[in-house]
Amino acid sequence: MSVCIDITGLPPERICVVPSPLAELGMALHALSEPGHHPGLQGWATSVTARLRPDLADRLCEADFLWRTTFSDVFAPFAGIPGRRAVPGATLAEELDLLDKLTDEQFVLVALEFTCQFRYDTEDASPLHNDAMRQRALELALARGALQERFTRRLLQDPPAVRAWFRQLVEDCEEAFFADIWARVQPQLAADARHKTELLRRKGLAEALAAVSPAVALDDESGMIIVDKLSVGRTATGDGGLVLVPTSLGWPHVMVLHRFGWQPAITYPVSGSGPQAPSVEQLALRLEALAHPVRMQLCRHLARAPYTTSELADAHGMSAPEISRHLGVLKKAGLITTRRRGRYAQHQLELSAVVRLGSDFIEGVLR
Repeated sequence: MSVCIDITGLPPERICVVPSPLAELGMALHALSEPGHHPGLQGWATSVTARLRPDLADRLCEADFLWRTTFSDVFAPFAGIPGRRAVPGATLAEELDLLDKLTDEQFVLVALEFTCQFRYDTEDASPLHNDAMRQRALELALARGALQERFTRRLLQDPPAVRAWFRQLVEDCEEAFFADIWARVQPQLAADARHKTELLRRKGLAEALAAVSPAVALDDESGMIIVDKLSVGRTATGDGGLVLVPTSLGWPHVMVLHRFGWQPAITYPVSGSGPQAPSVEQLALRLEALAHPVRMQLCRHLARAPYTTSELADAHGMSAPEISRHLGVLKKAGLITTRRRGRYAQHQLELSAVVRLGSDFIEGVLR
């Protein structure tokens, strides 16, 4: 499973690495509403929440579905600009001006994406002009709760009013807490962007993507960028560009914007934001390896001390080849290590891998 970006014919000069204050605000709002996703930011989130004005806190609740469970493309308006070669603005005000350039139809579709489950990487009818889609949007919003139903009804009745409301919300967030955050993280993001740009220039796209995240890779043969995720999607740069957006607050999320008709973009956590989770394939191997009762019993032995295959066979009343097969599964999953002591090969559980399995799983599904 992965999200793929076809970059056939994409010249290097149309690949840009640019920080985005609006995207970083989206990450900050997500951390405030889902602190469990970002344990390293819980102290900050508690502090900011405690000093929010009540009216601002209430308004944030009205539209938190735009950032609570995932990230709306309303925070990446540059990608929807015609020509598909725009880049994020240097300031929040510049990015809000880009948001103002989107059509009402574009804004409605990105704002209702998670409320109404519209199709993402293929064209869909607009609820602004299609009565059946409008009714479906309202029904799906109501299923999510009265708050989302009210927001959806307001948006469909008067998109300009909701757009003005959202812009004011962002500006109030900047004044209340985000200006301080951006002043702190912007130098780190700018430095990371310069570093990735230099890698692109000197060593090429494959090296730059490898530095972006172990979850992102270039397949030269197919001309595809492949992002290791549990979701499945596909897009193409065509005659547009590709934007890489570093984030300081977004770990462990690696996000791919592959909306139909929009410029592709990858948002990635900068180095040092947090430990790197294993690939989705490696995570699946580890979970499958531990699902077998015999391998669970072997792990119990191997957690205490190193053992040879023969010792494990005697302890479990099984043949050495049977034990070897189970050990092979555990080793392929990276859950045991083997070292030689003279003519004996001893196996031991890789405790650090097992300890991280729970957090690896969470990071894998959130990526």
